[in-house]
Amino acid sequence: MSSWAELPIGQVVRLDADPDAVALALDPLPDDAPAVVTYFAAEERSVADLAASVLRELDKAAIALFPAWLPGAEGIEGPSGVNMAAVQVLALRRSSVTGHFGPFLAELAQRALAGGPSVFTPEVRAAGLVRVLADSFGRARLAVLVRVPEGLGTAGQEVLVAGCEWLAHRGRAGVWLTGPPLHDDDHVRTLPAPASFPVGTAPGAPETVTAPVPLPATADRAPAVAYPPVAGRPHPGSPSERALEAALSSRAWAGGRAWNQTYRPRPLAVPIRVDLLWESERCVVEIDGPDHRTPAKFAADRQRDVLLQLDGYAVLRFTDSQVLTDMDTVVRQIGRLLRNHRRAEG
Repeated sequence: MSSWAELPIGQVVRLDADPDAVALALDPLPDDAPAVVTYFAAEERSVADLAASVLRELDKAAIALFPAWLPGAEGIEGPSGVNMAAVQVLALRRSSVTGHFGPFLAELAQRALAGGPSVFTPEVRAAGLVRVLADSFGRARLAVLVRVPEGLGTAGQEVLVAGCEWLAHRGRAGVWLTGPPLHDDDHVRTLPAPASFPVGTAPGAPETVTAPVPLPATADRAPAVAYPPVAGRPHPGSPSERALEAALSSRAWAGGRAWNQTYRPRPLAVPIRVDLLWESERCVVEIDGPDHRTPAKFAADRQRDVLLQLDGYAVLRFTDSQVLTDMDTVVRQIGRLLRNHRRAEG
């Protein structure tokens, strides 16, 4: 495969590539790729259970990403009668000029403000959520990258494949399996991943660093969906990014910041997504969750930092825990970095 656009939509396939390398290759999302969310699968007893789990997680992601998928709803918060009516009007207006199902889109928008379960069938929800999530990232299509858990038996593999086929057909999504091969299933095609590699993961690249503490195995995690950030906003699934933005928003010296921007060190180079950027001061702040301790990501982070520093950027890294438990220190260090760079420029 030479392009992410060549991978099938509406089908289930397995990618013959290391799952961590695939995840890094999709951050930031390549221009030719569909929107991609990652589902960390767990063993389920039935296809219905798997479908319910996937839909529950996709629903959480869609609500967290509101209002990225509903133009005009920016700044609308809270379940007041006026707000509920406003998002309903916006949703129905949008559905009239797109392929969205208006009643579902309106209900989802209202639930983003007020919470509560959906009244629609799983089939309607699958199709609607796939469209909404693709819209959130300005893409026409969506793929669900499924991380297969270790140690699935024959029955577990059958449930996983059947549930993924249901999602692919009902939602018209690509479903791309990564991780352990399915030895007991012979009708899922295996395809090579597109030949694009993030910094530090190309074949033959020297291993300069390794992670001190790896993440637990995928099978040890509860079912969850991970998804990219929307440019210009803290990641809605990151409490640390949202907390840091809240802390910085009241400080005048923090003006000029931009969240989740893409930077290309040189023409044709693999782009780099940075968590928080002050472009004028050439300062970058990265917030690392536990996944940054995997060997591939830990190595890629170090090489990204070198590329940024060679281009004149200063890089500060904090862990999620530091941001959430010692915000004063984090903010003080960011402020000191910015003031030093502004004095140097002045």
